[in-house]
Amino acid sequence: MPDTPAISADIIVCADPNAIAIDAAHRFVALNAAAVRAGRTFSIALAGGRTPEALYKLLASPRFRDAVDWNNTHLFFGDERCVPIDSPFCNYSMAHRSLIGPLGLPSANVHRIKAEQPDADQAAAEYNMEIAGFFGGAALPAFDLVLLGMGNDGHCASLFPGTGALKERERWVVRNEPGLEPFVPRITLTFPAIDSAANILFLVAGQDKAETAAKVLAGPLAPDELPSQSVQPANGTLTWLLDRAAARLLVS
Repeated sequence: MPDTPAISADIIVCADPNAIAIDAAHRFVALNAAAVRAGRTFSIALAGGRTPEALYKLLASPRFRDAVDWNNTHLFFGDERCVPIDSPFCNYSMAHRSLIGPLGLPSANVHRIKAEQPDADQAAAEYNMEIAGFFGGAALPAFDLVLLGMGNDGHCASLFPGTGALKERERWVVRNEPGLEPFVPRITLTFPAIDSAANILFLVAGQDKAETAAKVLAGPLAPDELPSQSVQPANGTLTWLLDRAAARLLVS
């Protein structure tokens, strides 16, 4: 490991993907309870992918569902593919199947990206306005929690290596070009929106992520090539939950 790691974060190694989901669920419950005690609405930006899906199923299970004040919880999305809402590639569809539907969450508490419309730039602008309205015209959004995954190429949300969205500093939501299949436009939160969150939690599992995780967390800074390195909250916490397979190339 070099003398100066690429980024500063709490790095926690879990036994397997199931252990990641359990750890993340406990964190979700604790943050939700803190928001409720403070008299605030709990806001979270969800991620797509297999590892977050396991978390959503767990949160909707009898073990955790009653530990969360869902009436005071508002769900947003970190990114979305420009596909029909019933597409297997739709992040909202996955979240609805694993979390929203089983819990019967009211539509007023679910803020999805309407990425199925023909104009992706318009869809991004509308979602930007929806987030701004929820946060009352604040200079930056203030999500209680942003969930992120990391791709084999080091991307997070739909912030892919070498794409224009990496440089965005004004808008909170933008259209971006795809870096992976399906090759359709994406709509994504930008780094200013992500980094203004109170808590950011990466969920990373699988040995195929090990080499990239080591580069992102312990290699030299190269954020254009490894966008996940750009996630650095201004005043919040940054935590990475990795399973042993994904963390195998990291030195304690």
